[in-house]
Amino acid sequence: MSGSVRLAICATLATVAAAGALLPLVDPASWLLQAVLLLAVQSAAGVAARRVPLARPLTVAVQALVTLLLLTVAFVREQALGGLLPSPQAFHEFALLLRDGADDVGQYAIPAPLTDGIRLMLVGGVMVIGLVVDALAVTYRSAAPAGLPLLALYSVAAGLSDGGNDWLWFLLAAVGYLLLLLAEGRDRLSQWGRVFSGGAPHPPGMPPSGLAGAGGGPALAPVRTGRRIGVLALGIALAVPAALPSLDGGLLDRQGSGGGSGSGGGTISAVNPLVSLQDSLNQPENKEVLRYRTSSQTTQDLYLRIVALDQFDGTSWKSSERHVTDVPSQLPSPAGLGPSVRVSSIDTSITAAEWYAQNWLPLPYPASRVEIDGRWRYEPEGRTLVGDRGQTTRGARYRVTSLLVEPTAEQLADAPAPPSRLRSEYTKVPDSLPPMVARTAREVTAGAANAYQKAVKLQDWFAVSGGFRYDTQVQSGSGSAAIVRFLKQKEGFCVHFSFSMAAMARTLGIPARVAVGFTPGTTEADGSVSVGLKDAHAWPELYFEGVGWTRFEPTPSRGTQPDYTIDQTPSGDPSDEPTAEPSASSEPTAAPTASESCTAEMKKLGTCGGAAAQQPDSGASGGGWSATKVTSWSSLAVLLVVVPLLPMLWRRRIRTRRLGGSGGRTEQDAADRVLAAWRELTDSAWDFGVLPDDSLTSRRAVARMVRIADLDDESARAAQRVATAVEQVLYAPRPRPAAGVADDVRLVLAGFRARAGRRERLRALLAPRSAAQLMWAAGQRWSALVQRWGAPRWARWAAQLRAPRGQGS
Repeated sequence: MSGSVRLAICATLATVAAAGALLPLVDPASWLLQAVLLLAVQSAAGVAARRVPLARPLTVAVQALVTLLLLTVAFVREQALGGLLPSPQAFHEFALLLRDGADDVGQYAIPAPLTDGIRLMLVGGVMVIGLVVDALAVTYRSAAPAGLPLLALYSVAAGLSDGGNDWLWFLLAAVGYLLLLLAEGRDRLSQWGRVFSGGAPHPPGMPPSGLAGAGGGPALAPVRTGRRIGVLALGIALAVPAALPSLDGGLLDRQGSGGGSGSGGGTISAVNPLVSLQDSLNQPENKEVLRYRTSSQTTQDLYLRIVALDQFDGTSWKSSERHVTDVPSQLPSPAGLGPSVRVSSIDTSITAAEWYAQNWLPLPYPASRVEIDGRWRYEPEGRTLVGDRGQTTRGARYRVTSLLVEPTAEQLADAPAPPSRLRSEYTKVPDSLPPMVARTAREVTAGAANAYQKAVKLQDWFAVSGGFRYDTQVQSGSGSAAIVRFLKQKEGFCVHFSFSMAAMARTLGIPARVAVGFTPGTTEADGSVSVGLKDAHAWPELYFEGVGWTRFEPTPSRGTQPDYTIDQTPSGDPSDEPTAEPSASSEPTAAPTASESCTAEMKKLGTCGGAAAQQPDSGASGGGWSATKVTSWSSLAVLLVVVPLLPMLWRRRIRTRRLGGSGGRTEQDAADRVLAAWRELTDSAWDFGVLPDDSLTSRRAVARMVRIADLDDESARAAQRVATAVEQVLYAPRPRPAAGVADDVRLVLAGFRARAGRRERLRALLAPRSAAQLMWAAGQRWSALVQRWGAPRWARWAAQLRAPRGQGS
């Protein structure tokens, strides 16, 4: 097997290994098999093009064309000419698929279903990375830089996954990259035997090219340097995912999960529910999520609560980081609930659908006892149960004893002020919240005598008298301006109503948070109650001392308003009261963007791995940019723009320093300037394709430059003057450094540019070959560091291992 084929195979394996890190993001993983097959064809096209042989740019172009044809056949065959050649309709279909994929990424929870758009993004992205890796490592024989696209692929996956098996994917990607480096080193060794010592240290005062002896460095130098570069790159790969800021929305969010083990340990991370209520409510099929039976005579108040969002930053509502414990046999009494409030106990048996897999357990609120098998943890503040170490609700059967709290309007109206700690935490409003929100809350509640009356007025304004319309087609929006837009346009769904009422209540000094879960569902003929996708809901909870956290329902035509609010706010027109159950005809029926399989539909709402409702998607239109997004995209811009320009900037800086030095008046200073100018001449020749040769004298090295680059007479004479000046400095009994050496080097450099083609000039400017010395220098420093700190210890261990058994030390 030739070295080129071996390198191509290693490049493909390295790409596949790095792509494996994307497997946890999407279910099923069949896309990877398709990507592997297409990568193999792409790599084979490169092998064939190099055997023709074609010029390097043509080889890359052939592989790019093959990649386009493969993607056309795999994804848009019906729009292609003859099922193979891409047509304008095919490119239009590509654009539509990519747009749908971007929308799906923003809406689905992890692991997302394998929609056509997401599949194109995954397979196409892996093939592009594979093309870059193959071009760098095989076509241009520079395997070390090929680690950058592999690093980018792994870093994206590591930044989005839940971190459970990140170490495994990192290990596979690292092994693939090191295998590629070793294969390149072996290929170089087989071709060159001994290589010039461009990266080896030189004696003080000696130039790196054209003056050293032929000894150079050992033949294994490329292998060792490659390994050093590999270790350095892998270290960066470990640090980059931890240092880069995370992005928000859809696949870019993370879920909290129970942490720790044993009694009393662990925390829950701040949770942004990975669901899209809007999309779920627009599904044409109300697919069943849960089914339950209850001892309660009525189910209108039996909301199944999943999680409480208690942090409001002006842009979104999230769940705070909380301490979790083992689930007690009897849950503590709800905070703030007094003995004078009427309470009855009800039992509910719940069964989750086999496809419904999420971390948080839907429970009637407030639950007092939960009987369930599996690894579940209890969060006391929100009174929620969260799965630990991968535990989900998939197919779960559990029994819940909960309290039906029935306060009267008088009890709520007479509620004393809440505790200072609770009031301070749950009435926080950020400075970024527009003043219109608080002003509108004061106007709506004008004349109210207490917090309860203010809450009822807010609820009635949203649900009955404010002219609001329930519409799931409205854009959720993001940023602090989203709530103002909703208050002006008066169109939205439960997310808008609950978030807005909770925010307005906080501006009035009423402790508030947002609950996420399901409305009671629909009673079936056999007495059980079915809860479906369209029952996903969000509602505000307000705190009243003596009653505790109390549900309100501001969303018109959804759920039911509690009796303790209707009694105090009678309506003159019975038709104004919201119905007990939402009618099917009032539900929008927009077509879904995903397939109708269980996994795809429920993951659209995060219900196959996430919570069951979502705040407005921070990536939706109409909102502002958060600081996190600005930082994230700025970092990405630096990686994509600045990093590729670093070799050019480095060469410019080195050239300016070598040719612009005028410090020092001694003969030694003048000699140093001549040698610096010579190093610049040899590096410039290297940039234009004249590789340095340490076995040649300066005069013969110049003759070689002139011959290979076909320099004109003026440039050739300038190069010869530089060589003569170097000989004077190094070999004359009384060195007499010549003046104007820097100008001669600039003249030779102009000759290189004049003789080179446009592509070669761009290559010398943007990707100078002599920049490889940066990697060599990094490898040398790493080797010195290892030798300084690690060599003695490893030497002792190796000596102990080599010592014959039975001998003393």
